[in-house]
Amino acid sequence: MMSSNRKGYIASISGPVVIAKGIPDIKMGEVVYVGNEELLGEVVRVMQDSFAVQVYEDTSGVKPKEPVIATGKLLVAELGPGLMAQTFDGIQRPLKNIEELVGPFIKRGVKVNPLPRNKKWHFVPKVEKGTKVSSGDIIGVVPETPLVEHRIMVPIGVSGTVVEVVPEGDYTVEDPVLVIENNGKRQELTMKQEWPVRQARPYKERLTSEVPLLIGQRIIDTFFPIAKGGAGAIPGGFGTGKTVTLHKVSMYSDSQIVVYIGCGERGNEIAEMLKEFPELTDPKSGRPIIERSIVIANTSNMPVSAREASIYMGVTIAEYYRDQGYDVTLIADSTSRWAEALREIAGRLGELPVERGYPAYLPDKIAEFYERGGRVLALGQPERSGSVTVLGAVSPPGGDYNEPVTIHTLRFVGTMWALDTDLAYRRHFPAINWLKSFSQYADIVEKWWVKNVSPEFPKYRKKALRLLTVASEIEAIASVVGEGALPDDQRLILLTSEIIKEGFLRQTALSGEDVFCKPEKQYWLLKLMMDFFDKSYELIRRRVSIEEISKLPEIYEMMRVKEDERGLAAVKELYDRVMSKLDEIAKRHGVTIGVTAKEVVA
Repeated sequence: MMSSNRKGYIASISGPVVIAKGIPDIKMGEVVYVGNEELLGEVVRVMQDSFAVQVYEDTSGVKPKEPVIATGKLLVAELGPGLMAQTFDGIQRPLKNIEELVGPFIKRGVKVNPLPRNKKWHFVPKVEKGTKVSSGDIIGVVPETPLVEHRIMVPIGVSGTVVEVVPEGDYTVEDPVLVIENNGKRQELTMKQEWPVRQARPYKERLTSEVPLLIGQRIIDTFFPIAKGGAGAIPGGFGTGKTVTLHKVSMYSDSQIVVYIGCGERGNEIAEMLKEFPELTDPKSGRPIIERSIVIANTSNMPVSAREASIYMGVTIAEYYRDQGYDVTLIADSTSRWAEALREIAGRLGELPVERGYPAYLPDKIAEFYERGGRVLALGQPERSGSVTVLGAVSPPGGDYNEPVTIHTLRFVGTMWALDTDLAYRRHFPAINWLKSFSQYADIVEKWWVKNVSPEFPKYRKKALRLLTVASEIEAIASVVGEGALPDDQRLILLTSEIIKEGFLRQTALSGEDVFCKPEKQYWLLKLMMDFFDKSYELIRRRVSIEEISKLPEIYEMMRVKEDERGLAAVKELYDRVMSKLDEIAKRHGVTIGVTAKEVVA
């Protein structure tokens, strides 16, 4: 709410940073309207007789002495029914509404409500008159989309006894649906609430993240998993596939809600995603995936300051749905562009630069962002848990992992999917390097794999990773002396690693059977390849030639069975055939197979 008696004026302008004077009681983080066009800005520094504002819109043409009006409010996210299936800009203005108002290009000073004021939602109350309610209690539900039931909660910091409840029916987000009384004071509650984006929403208790976020990409789910409520980074140079990988996470992961922040990335990538999303269907319900997604589009040609706000806006919306009891995946593409916005604002404020020009508080800001992820027990009744899984793309210049944003990000995440330029140039996608990547959640989510897929899964996973590591060492020797000079057991390791790389790690992202690989199929593919290695190694120890094994036509099939439309049935059928072929070779040579190749990959 604007207040005419809290009006100042612009003293100087430096790009998106405006120095203003004339409002002595201004506060840090307060939202102000700048200039004759009332551009939205936020106070980022308060001096003795002036204050600095970062403006979230283009300041071209703004002049000194133009007015600055204080609102008395912090930068907030508007939360309630109407968020789902929407596309917002970095300061939560719905782009569709802006297009209807001013056309396809956003004009300065446009003000649009984040939530539609005229749309009516079917509200079903869940509390009765006389009930005592407090922060986080669910007071009613609204079918926001066919995939998402929106649970209306008592705002944080509000409590009392219900004295009035509206009957089930259709209401707007501004209509009172509940009246509570506390110490003689009556308060009306609507379906809409606000929350300052820079403050983490409170919760009752932080829980352990134990269930994997299944994405359907084998190298991620099997080798470098992320738990629901975890934090992960995906660094990589230009053209290595960060955006495509994150698109696949948003499309196919088994989270209930996805918040996608396009922070400073190319506009055509966001446009492609907005075109693809409505055409994709949720595998469980058959409904469009957009019905459980929220997109914040803050592309590279939009004002740089809004990139910084878009990250906080996205994570606040994610926390709001987490508090309703949902598993939310938050994707930020890319945090490097957000850090560049921090650097530009800090430079214009005259703050002392440290590594590569970034401000000294960069690590704190990165930590603050990733720490807002997690699995929690929400406030209020009924008791419920929810999670926010935070995934951030990092775009290191020239693919240099030693630059500050990548280094500091790796301090605060539990998973890194390191994208490799060489793999991308060889058209090996996803181009995640299995030697550089890591996951601290692997041991935690193993229990889920053991319980739901197979008790043998951890054994095969560790053995395969060890084999790939050994193979990389042997490849270095082979590049000098030639593969033909290597002993047969080492050549078998190279052969098996090639089967794993081609038949397991490489995966299509476009269409067909291999776009999403179910956990059972992932396990059987790995079992097929590692049991082939174990049996073949025992044969080689008994003087069977590697050439005889490598001529088996099933080797090529092992690399291609992932694409077979019969799915898991094709893998199991091939497994039986491979094992019987190796048994035939053993019989021909009069040897018995029973010992595994533990010592090679131990």
